[in-house]
Amino acid sequence: MESFFGGRPLMVLLKLVVISIIVGIVLAALNLDAVAIIRGIRDLAERIYAMGFDAVEWVLQYFLLGAIIVFPIWLIARLLRIGSGGSRNG
Repeated sequence: MESFFGGRPLMVLLKLVVISIIVGIVLAALNLDAVAIIRGIRDLAERIYAMGFDAVEWVLQYFLLGAIIVFPIWLIARLLRIGSGGSRNG
């Protein structure tokens, strides 16, 4: 489990909490809040839907094109990290 998380799960969780607080402070300084971000994502989805399914197909094509490269590299990197027994913190 530690090799997948990149360290002890509790320590990784603690790091994520601290980073989340720091990012939250930065976003608050930029006058952004969680509701506005969620609303923006929802509005984006509505606009994409309003543009029609051609836009969805366009996004899906680019996603699949990128995923063909990104996901195997990520998986190989995780498997090599687990296989080598080494775990970098991060």
